[in-house]
Amino acid sequence: METLRYGGAGPHGELSSLVVRVGSGGQKILLHGHADVVPGEEEQFEAREENGELYGRGVYDMKGALAAMMYAVEDLHETGCDATVELLIVPDEEREYGGSKGAEILIQKGHTGDFLITGEPTDFHIGVQAKGVLDLRVSLRGRSAHGSRPWLGKNAVLLAYEHYKRILGLPFAKERSDLFPYPSINLARIIGGDVINRVPDRATYDLDIRYLPEQDPREITQQIRSIDLPAEAEVLFSHEPTYVSRDNPFVKTLREVAARHFHGYPVGVGRHGASDIVFFQRAGVPGVEFGPVGGGHHGPNEFVVASSLETYRRMLVQFVQILAANGGASGGS
Repeated sequence: METLRYGGAGPHGELSSLVVRVGSGGQKILLHGHADVVPGEEEQFEAREENGELYGRGVYDMKGALAAMMYAVEDLHETGCDATVELLIVPDEEREYGGSKGAEILIQKGHTGDFLITGEPTDFHIGVQAKGVLDLRVSLRGRSAHGSRPWLGKNAVLLAYEHYKRILGLPFAKERSDLFPYPSINLARIIGGDVINRVPDRATYDLDIRYLPEQDPREITQQIRSIDLPAEAEVLFSHEPTYVSRDNPFVKTLREVAARHFHGYPVGVGRHGASDIVFFQRAGVPGVEFGPVGGGHHGPNEFVVASSLETYRRMLVQFVQILAANGGASGGS
């Protein structure tokens, strides 16, 4: 077993990533997990277990999966592994844009492979697609007036809300695809006004759009800029969707393993959120989101089913063992 540590992630290069490697076979499988979490209430950072469910910030997204991956790698080390497996632990998947991410640094250091599993929460389904990301900042100009005579002004905050409502009626917002019923459109932040006795003449809001794999972010931006209101739309951040075929031989092998433990049949699903898979996809590494059973991630009652973590651990070990026994993934094209 070999352990490597890399610094340099984060907007100021202050965060470190960790790689643990076992085995030496020809097939190279990457297990990816992030150790960071989104903000939560103070009590969420005291984990508790109730009726077989473990509650706490990050247990589902994705410290539970990461812990199971660590045990799976230890199992493979102890039993002998005829494939090469790298566990990639990054510190900053949940962070907004700005600075290099841990996954990007690991790829730059040569940590790529034949297939990647990231332990994002999927309830044992296999995430084969994820929406793209388009973050916009929309700025609107109104007209100031005394707060006692709002009819003499043009309230920029109200204009911002009207602008947002019109976005929801644009053609791109009503489109659907094979795995997604619609794109995601979230009004994430709004800033407007300065003093209470004045009609605000400026307002700005940030829009988080998760667009469908078939959609073009440039066309979406153009539709938004065509709205007939005094607004300017600035692109803050954008990255492409991720995709791997459900007939990919690694995906088929993973689905066969998951079906042994799943009550039902695990299917290829679309994921509304984004993950670090996008960086590996750019490097030519196909990947899926695949994680344990739970719910409420990013919410006040995040939980993971404790027994699913041990099941997940066994799934990962069996997946690697099958690949090693077969000399690689089998079936499909």
